[in-house]
Amino acid sequence: MSRDRDPRTLRRSARSALIAASVTALSLTAGGCVVVHGEREILPSTTRAEAAKALRQFTTAYNEADKAYDPALDAGHTTGALADIDAARLKAGRANNPDGNPNHTPLRLTDAKFTIPKKAGWPRWFLVDAAGNKGGTARWLLVFTRSSLDAPFQVAYLTLVAPGKVPEFRKDADGWAESVPVKSAGLAADPGELSRNYTTYLKDGGETFAEGPHTTQWRTLRQKNAKKPGLVTQYIDEPLTNGDYAPLALRTTDGGALVFFTTRHYEKQTAAAGTSVPVPNKDVLALTKGEIKQSLTMEFVSNEVALDPKGQGKVTILGRIQGLTAAEGS
Repeated sequence: MSRDRDPRTLRRSARSALIAASVTALSLTAGGCVVVHGEREILPSTTRAEAAKALRQFTTAYNEADKAYDPALDAGHTTGALADIDAARLKAGRANNPDGNPNHTPLRLTDAKFTIPKKAGWPRWFLVDAAGNKGGTARWLLVFTRSSLDAPFQVAYLTLVAPGKVPEFRKDADGWAESVPVKSAGLAADPGELSRNYTTYLKDGGETFAEGPHTTQWRTLRQKNAKKPGLVTQYIDEPLTNGDYAPLALRTTDGGALVFFTTRHYEKQTAAAGTSVPVPNKDVLALTKGEIKQSLTMEFVSNEVALDPKGQGKVTILGRIQGLTAAEGS
């Protein structure tokens, strides 16, 4: 039997840190262009017109990439967790369908609601809550970010949330929302610690998170699948918190926060002597390096959206989208 590879060896270098804002930057406000101190002035992240334009541009590029199964077509419109998930999906699709996606249906986003926070420094970002023609009745939540005035807005987070579960956000008299710092007193958990808290919870359990499909039920499913006749499955979970994977949070009207964060997960299947790993589907095979003999290690990136309540309550994971990004056989 060949020597097993540690799942950690699949780790890819994190994306470079976001570009630091200059001391003096030209920033757009709802009233026009003014010169401000970009690291100190609290300003809307963008105008409503710019936000709507960014959503249109993303949707167009996303549909073109999906139709052609070509990650280059929307690479300039995605970053962070979504870039990893989407690029791998398109790569596998192209490997299995070189002529493009035979089942392509254009994504249409309607009833878009824009939540734009006022904040100092970079990154600037905003949230889109829209209805989609895919995913049933779920609302599509897209977080657009940019690291400087000259950089384009890109989608870092994309999650689906059940109707009625998106909270109301605190806004000022002009309709601008409030960005929550990653270190925030008065919440059940610091937004900046949720990625680490979540990976710890998946391994050891605990009281930080409320019961649900992405917490208690996922842990139960993993425990069930950990040992089967002739097959052992190991799980390793890692937080992702820097650069394009940094958590982002909005203040809700009740004083809590809606937090977007990223995690990485490894799943290693090892077959007993004389048996073999179950043959994975064609999309997994398209992303697999090496020959699958006795083990298969799969790497996933997941982006979550959570309701972090004010005070001592439990954090609720409202939605999670996970995608295979790499695999290795041995």
